Amino acid sequence: MESSFHGVLAFAFLGAMLLLGTILRARVGFLRSALVPASLIGGVIGFTLIAFGMAYGYESTDFAPFTFHFFTLSFMSLVLARGEKTQGPSVVWGGSWLSMVWVMSLVLQALIGLIVIVAFNAGTGGDLSEYLGILVTHGFTQGPGQALAIGSIWEAEFDIPDAMSFGLIYASMGFIVAFGIGVPVARWAVRQGLNANRNARMDGEFVSGILNTDTKLSAGNQITHPANVDTLGYHLAILAVAYLLTDAYINFMNPLVSQLDLGDINLAVIFSHNLFFFHGLIICVALRACLDRFGLGRFIDDDTQRRITGSSVDFMVVATIMSIEFALLAEHFVPILIVCLTVSATTALLCFGFGRQLSEHGIERALTAFGCCCGSTGSGILLLRMLDPDLRTPIARELAFFNIAILFFAFHILTIMAPILPSLSLALVVGVYLATFAICAIAVLWVVRQLNVARTSP
Repeated sequence: MESSFHGVLAFAFLGAMLLLGTILRARVGFLRSALVPASLIGGVIGFTLIAFGMAYGYESTDFAPFTFHFFTLSFMSLVLARGEKTQGPSVVWGGSWLSMVWVMSLVLQALIGLIVIVAFNAGTGGDLSEYLGILVTHGFTQGPGQALAIGSIWEAEFDIPDAMSFGLIYASMGFIVAFGIGVPVARWAVRQGLNANRNARMDGEFVSGILNTDTKLSAGNQITHPANVDTLGYHLAILAVAYLLTDAYINFMNPLVSQLDLGDINLAVIFSHNLFFFHGLIICVALRACLDRFGLGRFIDDDTQRRITGSSVDFMVVATIMSIEFALLAEHFVPILIVCLTVSATTALLCFGFGRQLSEHGIERALTAFGCCCGSTGSGILLLRMLDPDLRTPIARELAFFNIAILFFAFHILTIMAPILPSLSLALVVGVYLATFAICAIAVLWVVRQLNVARTSP
């Protein structure tokens, strides 16, 4: 049985870092004042211990699988929850605004990363692959799971060296940027009274990250009787079924498309476990729709499902940072830093620039979009809660629409182009990405007009 402990103890070490981050957030003054999330603190400590060989013999590669699967679980669980109702024109328009800004960020970050690496190679005589610059968007805008998935495909199928490691570094930097820029902006907005929800305040519980003993918050409703099965275990079982269905779907589709080619690339690349995240979302959307259609949706408690999502995001952030290879980061520190700084600045200008065009909820939408474009939907929600702690504004409902809409608005990039990008000419990639950005920019301006008109209408 001794051999079975390696993965279990790696997860235990991951959990220990998250607990340590929680304690330090509550006890260390500058961490409290900066509102640094416990997952970020724990991840940095874990990365440091690994770098100095003080992690019980574990290496960064031991935590990469946790990154991939917790990312996948977080989004599958999020989709299984019904979420807020998305009816109403303002919610659709607002969700469309978030979705289109996200797609613009997806292509803009890729183009910026490409330009930086090309310029760096020209100035230093380096030979880094230009696709390692494009990969930044899958770490920032899409998150660690997709950065790892796309990176693994590019390494295996197209011989792009260190793509997986670069993707994880970008994803880690994305979370740091999301909170490093997003938290100060949120605090400034609250102090200036720019947010619509006046109940937003930085109280003791919010700052320390620990609730008072007399604070009673619900962690979800009981669906099953504890004498039968615990509700949390029951919901994890539903998610496990969704995981099995996704695996079965991929195994069924892969041989069917293995004889089909997209250009010079076999379609089996798309229907592979590397893109488990995308196929898992499809399965969970279909599963939830079937449950609701047959009146079985009441057997899923959305609050409990969100607890699973939130926990998965916390472990994902810790694992992402601990998956960084110190040697690779040190070797390519300068180009990575330049890419991340440039992408961060342009993403901030994009989100907050278009947010200023909105006459209502502009700062809420801009900050939420920035969090989603630099980390994940989870970091976007966390930043939103700083401005709208009880979610009175429609932004949370818009995010429910956003999570589905991006799959359609960016389908040509996420599903068709991204997995086989190195097989395409850079001219084609740049052309499609520029066209996508331009179309979305025009569409966003039109959506802004609809939102502003809706606000002024009686």
